[in-house]
Amino acid sequence: MKNILQSIIQKNKAQELAEATAIQAEINNPFTKDSRRTFLKKTALGGIALGGFLNLSLEDTLAQTTAKVNRASNPADLKITDMRYATISNGTAFTNARNVILRIDTNQGIYGLGEVRDGGDARYALFLKSRILGQNPCNVEQIFKTIKQFGNHGRLGGGVSGVEMALWDLAGKAYGVPVWQLLGGRYRDKVRLYSYVPGHSATNMDVAKFKADVKHRMEEQGFTWMKMHPGIQVYSSILGTTVNTKFVPGFGTDDLSYGSYQSTRHPFTAIQVTDKGLELLAKYVDTIRSIVGYEVPLSADHMGHFDVNNCIRVGRALEPFRLASLEDFVPWDSTEQLKTITDALTTPTMTGEDIYLKEEFKKLCDIRAVDIVQPDMGSSGGILETKKIGDYAEEKGIAMGLHFAGTPVCFMANVHSAAATQNVLALEVPNQVVDNPWWPKLVHTVSKQPLYEKGFANVPLNAPGLGVELNDEVMKEHLHKEDTTYFRPTPEWNEKRSHDRIFS
Repeated sequence: MKNILQSIIQKNKAQELAEATAIQAEINNPFTKDSRRTFLKKTALGGIALGGFLNLSLEDTLAQTTAKVNRASNPADLKITDMRYATISNGTAFTNARNVILRIDTNQGIYGLGEVRDGGDARYALFLKSRILGQNPCNVEQIFKTIKQFGNHGRLGGGVSGVEMALWDLAGKAYGVPVWQLLGGRYRDKVRLYSYVPGHSATNMDVAKFKADVKHRMEEQGFTWMKMHPGIQVYSSILGTTVNTKFVPGFGTDDLSYGSYQSTRHPFTAIQVTDKGLELLAKYVDTIRSIVGYEVPLSADHMGHFDVNNCIRVGRALEPFRLASLEDFVPWDSTEQLKTITDALTTPTMTGEDIYLKEEFKKLCDIRAVDIVQPDMGSSGGILETKKIGDYAEEKGIAMGLHFAGTPVCFMANVHSAAATQNVLALEVPNQVVDNPWWPKLVHTVSKQPLYEKGFANVPLNAPGLGVELNDEVMKEHLHKEDTTYFRPTPEWNEKRSHDRIFS
């Protein structure tokens, strides 16, 4: 065996010598073009002869063969060459049924993953492609300042936010470090998660089943923070509990057309809650709180669309149950009304899931209109902007929760930002995540750790970028029926067709 190996080595040495001589001759030829000469020089530098391995230890052989492995890339020369997308279905609600995952490619073969906010359109991001082509993705903040004018509140912020996430993933991969390290380091190795109480009938609860489901959520799945929806639907079907719900168009439905209940700003519905309604609501919340227990924080969302006076009445009716937060009593931009409600209650108030950029959060914090800010990274502007929101809130003595309803890509973007932000309380994981067995299988974690376990997300301590790669097989099984393409080329979005400057 050793004689055969020696023979192979001698033949390889002779062949390598002949090839090296030919290459050097072409390099020395005055008629060889400079581009060809450069290529030949790079070729001559690559590799190590098989004969060189014969007398080396295993450790030295590995060191030699991996010496030229490109572990991080050359960040200074990195350029964006393409942006592509895939759309999956991840839920049944009108908001989370569509999830768009972005992939930004580069000239060095590495790519970054981002995500348009759940329910958002891929075109919110694709429109930005012509603005970022040819740019160095490591200049994250500079690119963000170029494209942020094209975002807005709600799902309209999804394009800018998704691109920003992908840029950070690329920057982390280029420098070979986790995203949290680029944000200044981490405060925690695990991020606390909050989940919802299991689905149940609000008007006819099966208490025994609900107890069993809550036990599963808390003891087996390990969640230490819960959330519920003690909304007006809990009691509005019972005669004498509300005023005017029968005459508001679309009440009790998902109708989002103009003028319907869901699209009417809270003070303009003329709905009121009676004492009977408050009593039934309190009984309902008492049942849930008693089952969950008082050791676990219990938050509340979707109370209903009614004015400040009714918000205060509802809030005070729920005060005995020491809820962790009351979310979005009125729209986030009703700053003074939010402050009025916050000042009238001793239960913490919260808003922010539809706000784009830190400026509006600063307004809320400056007058303490709420006790907790809750950005959704898919709308807020991305990873760094969410950290800036948290840092500003921290200076004002305000905590931050994180709203989320997407795929593992956006989830991990949240985890990195939360790891690097001190005042984060918890990150949301809705039912379509915790009760969906294929959701975590959409990606592979580079660290081989689960995305989350026992109610806490694992912060990747060594994996570069976001620390996840797509599981193509599972992704393709859940493509949205409206678009079953999978990261196809998007040359139609390469050309910039407008003058973008917003000042003269």
